[in-house]
Amino acid sequence: MKDMEKRKRVMARSMRLGHCICDYKKACPCDILREKDICPCAGERVDGQISPVRLMELVESAGCASKIDEATLKRVLKGLPFLDDPRVLVGAPAGDDAGVYQLDDDLALVQTVDVFTPSVDDPYTFGQIAAANSLSDVYAMGGRPITALSIVGFPIRTMPDDAMSRILRGGVDKMSEAGVAVVGGHSINDKEVKAGFAVTGIVHPDKIVTNAGARPGDRLILTKPLGTGIMAFAAQIGRAPAGGPEAAARSMAALNNVASKLMIELGAHACTDVTGFGLMGHLAAMAAASKVDVEIIWDDLPLLPGVLQCLADGIASGAVERNRDSSGQCLTTDENVLPAMADLCFDPQTSGGLLIAVGQDAANNLLERLHSAGVSDAVIIGKVLDSGSGRVFLRCDGRRKLPSARPLIRASGATTAREASIGKQPIKQDSINMSCCEGSHGSERIAAGETGGADATQRKFQEFLQAACSPGALDEKTKQAIAIALSVLAKCEPCVKSNVKKAREMGFSQAEIDEAAWMGIAFGGSPTMAFYKKIKG
Repeated sequence: MKDMEKRKRVMARSMRLGHCICDYKKACPCDILREKDICPCAGERVDGQISPVRLMELVESAGCASKIDEATLKRVLKGLPFLDDPRVLVGAPAGDDAGVYQLDDDLALVQTVDVFTPSVDDPYTFGQIAAANSLSDVYAMGGRPITALSIVGFPIRTMPDDAMSRILRGGVDKMSEAGVAVVGGHSINDKEVKAGFAVTGIVHPDKIVTNAGARPGDRLILTKPLGTGIMAFAAQIGRAPAGGPEAAARSMAALNNVASKLMIELGAHACTDVTGFGLMGHLAAMAAASKVDVEIIWDDLPLLPGVLQCLADGIASGAVERNRDSSGQCLTTDENVLPAMADLCFDPQTSGGLLIAVGQDAANNLLERLHSAGVSDAVIIGKVLDSGSGRVFLRCDGRRKLPSARPLIRASGATTAREASIGKQPIKQDSINMSCCEGSHGSERIAAGETGGADATQRKFQEFLQAACSPGALDEKTKQAIAIALSVLAKCEPCVKSNVKKAREMGFSQAEIDEAAWMGIAFGGSPTMAFYKKIKG
């Protein structure tokens, strides 16, 4: 039951300040109050079941695609004064999967932490994946995880509490499956849902498996199929192939404990788990740390069902390009490797498999035992060449072909759940070929046939924008001033920048631009003023 007196008291404060006390960038009443009759600042919550909520519609980048790229991390970490402690057997500068700290001659701690956005829509499954992913770093080092701390970011009061509860339940259940005790955790109020765990494991100091031990002649075994990042992005844009997301969820939720145990028994020389930096990023790091060059065969890479079709359709998230920028310089491809094929190697994996370097004589035995133990997707993908600088050679022998691309234009009127969600939000400049801030320029691209795959509905919207922005009863300069005012009122940063740039090209003075902006501020209030001052710099 709502406490209307409390709501009035809290809203009165917000209105006097000109800022919502929960989010200073918003005015009061906020969109949540208008749409759902809920005042978060007054402690009111969204009630009901979580079933209508789809987690991936609430995030920009799904799963490990949300992580900071490798190149940026290296720049940020460079020169940080890490303590030189002889008990740190594997530390941050090593860039390995986890840190290892020696307690005594027979025992060392393996410690790691991992947090990311949802890679599936179902909260319980997301919790399972977050736990399996966090445990993998310990398994990759040859350790046995024993305790975990949960970490959750959640938009409290704007989503049902049941969603957060199911995320945690999924994580706790998966940790229980691994025999790991969840001993506590931490939570923050966050606009984007995030979850993960800090995990502590144990290992004998003499039995640590790092990414630096690969030897010439070793075979490279990958234990899970690739394509989780591609599949998550395909699901977000409504183009996932039938059965693909479900297969990806099963793979991501599977533990790497069996593979870890068997690789230790068979004397693996090196290991890493394949996650956010993609196969290429993690393999190149292993090769560089081991001072060798490696070769992989594209036709032998294990794939999720439907990934080949997605590659043919050009479906790959922006994280592929970020990973390419970070590790692409290490890759050499032969003439049979198409650009779409190489994209697969840079695809960010969420809770991916173990990449194991093992001696040639033991490789087939390890593979057989993995298959017998239920790790059915494990396969030899390549081999370690001679000593080198960490180069990766990608070969294709033509056994696997890309299918023909599917047409991008859907039947008239068809929309995806993601599009429906986007339709309720301000249009961003990069969401379609022409946005609300580009005026008539979009029509020039339409005429040239450069629609970027926009469907009939988008083209009609572009035509409407052209008509609305063209001079008529109002001259072009007046309409441009109105465009600036409306862009500021909508608090659309790309729109403001685009319309201000166009105004300057038309000869507007800064005083005229500011005066147009202040018309929008007059209607939007203090939050709009703060937005414009921030954009204006």
